[in-house]
Amino acid sequence: MKGQNEVALVVFDWAGTTVDYGCMAPVIVFEETFLLKGINFTREEINEPMGMEKKEHIRFLLSTEKGNSQWNRLYKRAWTEEDVNELYEIFESKLFEIVARYSKPIDGVTETVKQLRMKGIKIGSTTGYTSEMMKNVIPGARMAGYEPDCVITPDVTGSGRPKPFMVYECMKKLDVYPPKRVIKVGDTKTDILEGKNAGVWSIGIILGSNAMGLSEKEIMDMSESDMKLRAERVRKEYFDAGADFVLESIRELPALIEKLNMEIGGGK
Repeated sequence: MKGQNEVALVVFDWAGTTVDYGCMAPVIVFEETFLLKGINFTREEINEPMGMEKKEHIRFLLSTEKGNSQWNRLYKRAWTEEDVNELYEIFESKLFEIVARYSKPIDGVTETVKQLRMKGIKIGSTTGYTSEMMKNVIPGARMAGYEPDCVITPDVTGSGRPKPFMVYECMKKLDVYPPKRVIKVGDTKTDILEGKNAGVWSIGIILGSNAMGLSEKEIMDMSESDMKLRAERVRKEYFDAGADFVLESIRELPALIEKLNMEIGGGK
């Protein structure tokens, strides 16, 4: 039994935080989906709203100056909800084809979760994927040793990030209260905002993150100086979004929780 002044629940994001190093699957699929309609976005532009429910992500990109101008030039009209639905159907179909290949836990995840559970901490999760999409992710992660106590998707709560309702649903399902006993861990600004809006501790992870936007090979090929510069940019991005803490690796989380437990008694 956890004390009332100790962290009792960690809510992890999925792609880019616990599986799919660099959050590659949705980036690849968004890029291919828009190219089918003649619309081009860079990886960085696609990453900007990452973590949102996927229809919201599509609306965000279409609403940008670049998205609007490309669409109007190609189709001589403004985009509509019918266009959003069509793009989403393409995205969903393509994601179903590949997402299972990106379900491998990121290095350090299974060991970290094991340490947390040994301390009596429950493991929740939220995602921008739907329940159907997660059916293709969960089995591979489970086989590799990662299985949270609950998986909450936007279709379960009726809304996605940055609204806090998926975190609240984790707290409800796992019977953890108050929010000061909960940590949200993610790899996008939207993750950070989800945690802040829920009133819980909000932590950003640098390595493997969507915010870094690099595959494992790209990280390995990068010079130490370039890596440091990129990591500092991501760190600032998280803190600007309101992060309470930023960690280079998920492996640092257990030690941070030990320190945090000493602070919680004073109130968050």
